[in-house]
Parts: sequence; C-alpha cells; structure tokens
Amino acid sequence: MLTDADLQAIGLTLQVAALTTVVLLLIGTPLAWWLARTRSWVKMPVAAIVSMPLVLPPSVLGFYLLVAMGPHGTVGQWTQALGLGVLPFTFAGLVVASTFYSLPFMVQPIQNAFEAMGERPLEVAASLRASRLDAFFSVVVPLCKPGFFTGVVMCFAHTVGEFGVVLMVGGNIPGVTRVVSVQIYDHVEALEYAAAHRLAAVMLGFSFCVLLALYLYNGARRKGAGV
Repeated sequence: MLTDADLQAIGLTLQVAALTTVVLLLIGTPLAWWLARTRSWVKMPVAAIVSMPLVLPPSVLGFYLLVAMGPHGTVGQWTQALGLGVLPFTFAGLVVASTFYSLPFMVQPIQNAFEAMGERPLEVAASLRASRLDAFFSVVVPLCKPGFFTGVVMCFAHTVGEFGVVLMVGGNIPGVTRVVSVQIYDHVEALEYAAAHRLAAVMLGFSFCVLLALYLYNGARRKGAGV
C-alpha cells in the first residue's frame, strides 16, 4: 500500500506537471510557430537553446536556475522587488524549473507539425480572406493536432519523471516540493526498498500507459490517413 506521503507526492507531482504543461503550451506554441516559419539567422541559436535540456545534465540546469532565482540572482532580485520573495524551494520555483527543463518536449513536436503542414493551407485561407488569427485557429490547429497532442503528452510525462532539476531547485520539502522522484529517492536512502518498489512500479505503469496511448493514437491516425 502507498503511504500518505507517497500519495501526497503523487498529487504534488501531477499538479506541477499539469501547470507546467499549460504554461508550456502557451509559451511553446508561438515559439514553435516562429521557429517553423522564420528565415532569420537567429533561428539556429534559438533552436539550440530550446534543445539544450535534451543534452544538458539536469544538475547543471538546476544549478544555474537556482543561482538566477536565488536572493542574489537577477531573477531573484526582480521577484523580491515585486514582493514575491525568492522562487527556490517553493512550488512556483518547481514550475519555473520544470518549464525550462521540459521546453523541447513541447516545442519540437509542434514545430515539426507546423513545418510538415506547408504553406498551401495558409494560402487557401488567405484567398478566402481569413485573418491570420482565424486561419491559425481554424486551419493550422486542426491540421497540426497530432503535434499538439504529442507535445502535451510528452511534456506532461517528462515533467512527472523529473528528478535532478526539481531536487536542485525545489529541495525536499514535504507537501511543497517533494515530488514522486524525490520520494522514491528518500525511500531508497532510508533502505525502504519495498516502499520504493511500490512507488516506482506506479511510475513504471504510468510511463508505459502514456507511451502506449501515444503510439496507439499515432498508429490510428496513420491508418486513418492511409499511410
């Protein structure tokens, strides 16, 4: 049986993952649109920055976020001036760190969908005198729905499985920043292997179900398209 602390960690993890996914959907969509359509020389450096969490050790990203959001960091001084205090070791800090760490998992699938769509649908919409905003929501979003679905699922799942970044930025405060990955680590440190196994099995089952749902969705879409 899962303990109350385990259930609390699961609930907190789901909250962080859900909020991070919403934030990244709002931020990542215009960023992906810009990356898919711009011809500026800045595109490659920006794309490299977006992709850095894929190769950067989580502890490195977590360290620099901790410094930046700390009391002497640029972001920390700004949040203190606004009366918000500092973000490290808070729920808000977890969301900010997760947003940076999961950024490529949202942006890249949506960007790929935008690029695969091509220019023709927008040209047709323009010929029908649709505004850019109307064309985006009535033409682009429906055509790129698989990219949005993949981005949302992968971003949510990746955020649920975070460890290094959340431990560096959030620490290990029960009910505030202790997410599932940290809870498993605590069980192992305390030699509570049975408890760690139960919680890890939940994560294993969750990961499998998420990936299975994603593959089934993409498979059904390809079958329906006759690919």
